[in-house]
Amino acid sequence: MSRSVADYLNSLSVKAAGAELERCCGASAWVEGMVAARPFDSDVATYETADQIWRSLAPRDWLEAFRRHPRIGERGEDAWARQEQSGAADASDVIQRELAEGNQKYEERFGHVFLISATGLTVNAMLSELKRRLANDPEREIETAALEQAKITRLRLEKLGAP
Repeated sequence: MSRSVADYLNSLSVKAAGAELERCCGASAWVEGMVAARPFDSDVATYETADQIWRSLAPRDWLEAFRRHPRIGERGEDAWARQEQSGAADASDVIQRELAEGNQKYEERFGHVFLISATGLTVNAMLSELKRRLANDPEREIETAALEQAKITRLRLEKLGAP
């Protein structure tokens, strides 16, 4: 049985709400904004507020959030990230090597981890998108990565409603 994300976040102390929201997005300004925006009237209002706050942030805040993510194909400690990237879990050694090389090229080009909302994607789809986005200019790519972070944040907020 799921619970209301809004009710759950509204019921928490400031510290506990901050900790839960930080699991959803690693930008401290976003977390602070979300904690301050409580109480939320509904889940829809929670998601809309999350998007509004995210869009109001500066690129340095986006980069802070990006740093909280493991590279695609790497098995980090974060259970949500492992679940989201499950499409890459059983990739062949060849594909794993291509991902590692692509991640390195991406980080050298853009200065941050390749970010994609990987839930439901195959490893081949992730790799294809990584290769495609390497051709973006830096300004476009940070905006693309920020849109992907917003998708990830939404999925993670929804997970707060499914304990």
